[in-house]
Amino acid sequence: MIERKSTDNIKKMRAAGAIVGDTLRMLRGMAHEGVSLRELDRAAEALIKGRGAWPTFKGYHGFPASLCLSVNHEVVHGIPDQRKLKKGDLLSIDCGATLDGWVGDAAITLLIEPAAAELSELIETTKRSLFAGIEAAKVGNRVGDIGAAIEAVLNEKHYGIVRDYCGHGVGRKLHEDPQVPNYGKVGSGPRIQSGWTLALEPMVNLGGDDVHTLGNGWTVVTDDGKASAHYECSIAILDGGSEILTLTSTDEHP
Repeated sequence: MIERKSTDNIKKMRAAGAIVGDTLRMLRGMAHEGVSLRELDRAAEALIKGRGAWPTFKGYHGFPASLCLSVNHEVVHGIPDQRKLKKGDLLSIDCGATLDGWVGDAAITLLIEPAAAELSELIETTKRSLFAGIEAAKVGNRVGDIGAAIEAVLNEKHYGIVRDYCGHGVGRKLHEDPQVPNYGKVGSGPRIQSGWTLALEPMVNLGGDDVHTLGNGWTVVTDDGKASAHYECSIAILDGGSEILTLTSTDEHP
């Protein structure tokens, strides 16, 4: 069942989303050569808790950290550890915060410069595909229109689209109905209604589509060892258009 959120519900999600946005903004400034993944995770947890919220991922189905930090060929669900960032690394940061029972969920991908131009292009295209999906998330459209819009951008560069994981509803829970794949057919799927809240999140590979999970049971990596990028926003779909609830700053829009 797809839950339609009230104006008050969305106000609460906006507050949770602001904490996520502030956390990602802080982490963007911290992520430099020599900084460990665990340092980033601890800083994020301190900010989220300091704002009266809970890091949504911590303990979720047993996940051991507050952030998912995925480096280079890691796609999603990377576990923060003592590894230190180095020049040329690609880092995806996925962050969730729960405030007063409502969830904000977002992700960004950044580079530790200097880095290869092909990685910068991968990140910018992934971000552009996310905003194409957001543009398609309108009352009266269908869920398939969102995936089709994301896929069209990614197909321009012949990137791999991760099909084992997808966007989703978000609200009182981190994962709610509907599932929102990052590919699709125009005019397919449920018709979008005002009051839906979704987390759109293209996961995009420099190489092929295929991924697998490492022995830790969490970290998803590309089969071919090539880099992967991840961008995500939580949005509220309103009669006047979609509102981004977790945007880190205005310069995040491509």
